[in-house]
Amino acid sequence: MIGDKKVLYSGMQATGNLTLGNYLGALKNWVTLNEEYECFYGVMDLHSLTVRQNAAEFRKRARSLYTLYVAAGLNPETNCIYFQSHVSAHAELAWLLNCFTYMGELNRMTQFKDKSAKHADNINAGLFTYPVLMAADILLYQADVVPVGVDQMQHLEITRDIAERFNHIYGDVFTIPEGYIGKSGAKIMSLQEPTKKMSKSDENANASIYLLDDTDTIIRKFKRAVTDSGSEIRYAEDKPGICNLMDIYTATTGKTKEEIEKEFDGKGYGEFKMAVGEAVVSVLKPLQDRMAELEKDKSYIDRMIKENDEKAQYFANKTLRKVQKKLGLTERIR
Repeated sequence: MIGDKKVLYSGMQATGNLTLGNYLGALKNWVTLNEEYECFYGVMDLHSLTVRQNAAEFRKRARSLYTLYVAAGLNPETNCIYFQSHVSAHAELAWLLNCFTYMGELNRMTQFKDKSAKHADNINAGLFTYPVLMAADILLYQADVVPVGVDQMQHLEITRDIAERFNHIYGDVFTIPEGYIGKSGAKIMSLQEPTKKMSKSDENANASIYLLDDTDTIIRKFKRAVTDSGSEIRYAEDKPGICNLMDIYTATTGKTKEEIEKEFDGKGYGEFKMAVGEAVVSVLKPLQDRMAELEKDKSYIDRMIKENDEKAQYFANKTLRKVQKKLGLTERIR
């Protein structure tokens, strides 16, 4: 707790271009949560290093992600939006928590298995201990809640296990975080493989809508979206392509599945795909316009980065010092 508000923590990796799925499944929900919680949002650039990065491109993407957070509606004057690598307590606490995490626990992490298969030429220790750094991210800020997708629940579970193990030995040091799953748009699927989640790392550019795609590109991608046999617009298990498009339309217009089925009764897939594309354009255009404004205002973004880095450091170091004291590490002479 900070004041009378519970603490919420989340972040995104500073790699690839954010997709419509990232926006509808996470970023849009974050904006609605900041009234209720004291929010910390990280640009998770340390996590991104498990994959080799081009330094200049990586730096540019990380700043772009920060600016996108703000453009999407996260106010950096009321939310703490900061760079993970600017707060050294993340790396320090990760090492300390490594000593309270078992190899067997890390071996069971499905994301490690998946990423190892994708990057067989670079199965590094960071990829293996990634969940421990994630636990440090969350526990440093004494987070009460963490917005997570279904595929991230395993990481939250190991965070809770590590925190409970530490607390059992040393007393009430860490807040045990709970998961928060958004009510709508939680899982947007690929436009080309609707049984697979939309991903910013998909090699097929037509599979994902990127937040900074222009209008023509968005409409073209929806026109090419994979649909199902038949021509009826209805939400059914045997229609994954149409279900995905309906989920997107619901998330961007607020219409129910029943209202959508009624609206497009007797109409074909082509007309429906066009409508979904236009709905997405109308949602993303304000964000894109705000992004263009912010990119011109370098001094404002610089000032917000500096102020929020300092705020994050204050809260993170408070927890880190408590952990160091419990472990018997020699206190620094200040």
